[in-house]
Amino acid sequence: MSNKSAITVSTLWRYPVKSMMGEELNGAHITTGGVLGDRSYALIDTETNKVVSAKNPKKWPNIFSFRAAYTAPPELNATSPIWISLPDGTVLRSDQADVNQQLSTALGSSVKLATQAPEAATLEQYWPEFDGESNEISNEAVAGDAPQGSFFDYAAVHLLTTSSMEAMQKLYPEGRFEVRRFRPNIMIDTSGLSGFVENDWVGKTIRLGDTLRLRISDPCPRCVMPTLAQGDLPADNGILKYAIAKNRPLVPFAGKELPSVGVYAQVIQAGWVKRGDTIVIED
Repeated sequence: MSNKSAITVSTLWRYPVKSMMGEELNGAHITTGGVLGDRSYALIDTETNKVVSAKNPKKWPNIFSFRAAYTAPPELNATSPIWISLPDGTVLRSDQADVNQQLSTALGSSVKLATQAPEAATLEQYWPEFDGESNEISNEAVAGDAPQGSFFDYAAVHLLTTSSMEAMQKLYPEGRFEVRRFRPNIMIDTSGLSGFVENDWVGKTIRLGDTLRLRISDPCPRCVMPTLAQGDLPADNGILKYAIAKNRPLVPFAGKELPSVGVYAQVIQAGWVKRGDTIVIED
């Protein structure tokens, strides 16, 4: 990868509540805990004490129909209140007294809104290839490479490139490939480059804008989530089968090759990043 290639920040995203739709941003402060305000909340299944996740669409089939946004820009070292829009158009505020009751009614299962993950937190993941078998649902650890008590699947920052989006579209022309399917924090414009270019960044450091520096740790393995319906995006199993599955890099934290797209990163130096900022790949 040459640093002479034009690589810039295309857009940024944060998801105030894990597995709900989030907010597209023009700029964001990236802390050692990720995008400020990202996954600050999650729902906890009160029956199992597991983190509610779209990775188990059999139990939470409409979680992607919920949307979350901050009532005001989030602040460091503070829990800022959020709005949660329900599928029927009702809008809740996170600090209202009956928020858990309303969310439980909307989801058809008892949940509570939390800002701290349970000790040794896990979530349930559905494996479509084992549908109907005893092992179709597995328990997966939360925040393997993120701050303890957070709600990230693995790492606190997730990046994706336009080149990977274009590569998937070529592999599966029938699919609708939009950024929101893949839920990155930082979408990177790699115009002029082709293929799953971020695979080559694993183990390297990248500088974004003036101060932000990230170490790319692993490719991002993919599950059923990108295949699920989101708003006007239809459910499409071909997204995984015919596109993502064609890219199988070695994933260091798993110790094997897995269907992946995008990469995880650790924050070496916090900073502000915005659309159009230049990105430099440092060996």
